[in-house]
Amino acid sequence: MASSQRLSSSVKGLAATVLELVQLRVELFSIEAQEEVLRVGALLVYGAVAVAFLSLGVVLLALLITVALWDSHRLLALGVFTGLFLLMGAVAAWLARERVRSGTKLFSASVDELRQDREGLRSTRGAE
Repeated sequence: MASSQRLSSSVKGLAATVLELVQLRVELFSIEAQEEVLRVGALLVYGAVAVAFLSLGVVLLALLITVALWDSHRLLALGVFTGLFLLMGAVAAWLARERVRSGTKLFSASVDELRQDREGLRSTRGAE
């Protein structure tokens, strides 16, 4: 009778520990997801502002140089800036594609914690 009560309390304790571990891991997942959403949102805002101002600055610079060379080499200036803008756009597109291909490290901390939990359980199971 006493051994069945000890077994029952041990199973309940084990279940409580497992549920606590699961709860902690789910909370860690949700925190990482929130952080990633905030990071991506900030990245999009800063990126949009940077693109807008840099684009405006580059266009105005191109216009300034073209107007300065209007009498002598206007077609050369327009051709050089067109090629330069197309090259910069192609490089930016390639870099964006490489970033997408490299993937994200979303939930990497949670995966590491789960791996440590699994290894900890294996080592305690092997010690018995």
